[in-house]
Amino acid sequence: MSQHVRGVVARAKGEPVRVETVVVPDPGPGEAVVKVQACGVCHTDLHYRDGGIGDDFPFLLGHEAAGVVEQVGPGVTEVAPGDFVILNWRAVCGRCRACRRGRPQYCFDTHNAKRRMTLTDGTELSPALGIGAFAEKTLVAAGQCTKVDPAASPAAAGLLGCGVMAGIGAAINTGGVGRGDTVAVIGCGGVGDAAVVGARLAGAARVIAVDIDDRKLETARSLGATHTVNSRGTDPVGAIRDLTGGFGADVVIEAVGRPETYEQAFYARDLAGTVVLVGVPTPEMRLELPLADVFGRGGALKSSWYGDCLPSRDFPMLIDLYLQGRLDLDAFVSETITLDEVEDAFGRMREGDVLRSVVMF
Repeated sequence: MSQHVRGVVARAKGEPVRVETVVVPDPGPGEAVVKVQACGVCHTDLHYRDGGIGDDFPFLLGHEAAGVVEQVGPGVTEVAPGDFVILNWRAVCGRCRACRRGRPQYCFDTHNAKRRMTLTDGTELSPALGIGAFAEKTLVAAGQCTKVDPAASPAAAGLLGCGVMAGIGAAINTGGVGRGDTVAVIGCGGVGDAAVVGARLAGAARVIAVDIDDRKLETARSLGATHTVNSRGTDPVGAIRDLTGGFGADVVIEAVGRPETYEQAFYARDLAGTVVLVGVPTPEMRLELPLADVFGRGGALKSSWYGDCLPSRDFPMLIDLYLQGRLDLDAFVSETITLDEVEDAFGRMREGDVLRSVVMF
């Protein structure tokens, strides 16, 4: 029997979001209904609202979430009612060419629930990243539910569903940061700060945080950055080179998603170093680099989708580190809010006033 819940809906491009009644159907084969306990306010949701990801309005926003499985559909064996789960948007298929080659973290055919949540008038909703968790309950594919230790705080655990995982994974999985490496992180929002944390977890000897906001740089330092550079008045490439004996960093993680900052990352790395793009650009952005420099500097230029994570492997491991006191996920929770405050939270996020606002249910 379908359920009526409250959810945050973006009706049209650029319009303020509204809390509306959402109809959640019973789960079909391979699906689950999750009672959401916490959901972070991520830049991706703002991109959806502003039409930067698609035009399949109306969107049911929210995707960075944790909760408890309430119902499962036929054939579901990986989770059961009562399980505490983090929602993910990489429900691996096990059949695509990436999965068959033993690289499920690159799955090219991740799946979502086939049944659609709707408004009360029957209008179908497009759930953000196939999740739609700014709602009291949501319908997802069972593979989008990753079971973790229920001792974890839902507000902290949910952040692994997107931003924190993207940053940690950019350092550890994509960038391959190793013991003794020097790492620079350009852009110290939630994802960039998570990259700082990931670099330290991987054993980096030096982590250089770059931003134009001293408040963000102070937060990055509290999370493990050894050096900070305010690029509003200082050339970050020169500063990173000065801090690395003139060579540049072994790994530079670009967490802004702009051509200007990507170019800085490119020239701030050492010869044969690695650039990781984890910041999300908009469709109209273009990058121009001298091809001779791309060839001559060697190394690797990588993009990081979701921190190249495999949720079934990475989420439980990171939650264990959190419960051991070795990963401070609580530090990423700037404030807790209600569903009705999401639009205001977007404004605070734009201004850089918060690391993460988290909707609590």
